[in-house]
Amino acid sequence: MKFFIDTANLDQIREANDLGILDGVTTNPSLMAKEGISGTEAILKHYKDICDIVDGDISAEVLSTTYEEMIAEGEILAAIHPNIVVKIPMIKDGVKALKYFSNKGIKTNCTLIFSAGQALLAAKAGASYVSPFLGRLDDISTDSLNLIEEIRLIFDNYGFETEILAASVRHSMHIINCAKIGADVVTCPIQPILSLLKHPLTDSGLEQFIKDSQKMQ
Repeated sequence: MKFFIDTANLDQIREANDLGILDGVTTNPSLMAKEGISGTEAILKHYKDICDIVDGDISAEVLSTTYEEMIAEGEILAAIHPNIVVKIPMIKDGVKALKYFSNKGIKTNCTLIFSAGQALLAAKAGASYVSPFLGRLDDISTDSLNLIEEIRLIFDNYGFETEILAASVRHSMHIINCAKIGADVVTCPIQPILSLLKHPLTDSGLEQFIKDSQKMQ
């Protein structure tokens, strides 16, 4: 399973990359704004800065909602760096844009997926990734992991090469469960990834090893 970090914070991206387990980055306008990044030139430069840190797919989201505007904006984003993946919303014009970019050989990430039917349409249109949002489904008492299982079954049934990118991942158990049911990618803030490092028995065992080694000196 691939690990992406969902942020626009360059320090956190470097930290995750230095762990040696980072495969890519996803970000969006809200995350850009959180880092104080606004304006077209600043946003495009920031995407380039991310690409300079991480050798992997970097999802860059369009802000438009009409077909023509998404195409124009997506082509500008794709020209930033070969690793840019154009992030397209799951709307009717978005599906059309997915097909356009697929025919042009430009990778895409279809975002805001909340049903298996939406994922199927995106895959049919040639999306490189589909992004079902786990946390937001959990917030409305819907089984988000069941959605991942449904998409996995459908994609395997028909041999779709579209990768399942589990998004809105909020904690370490989301990551573990996604790995168990076959998500291709998880994207999340750095903290859920770092929490995978932790176990009280590891901490107590290491403490005991250090104490024992000191006795030998």
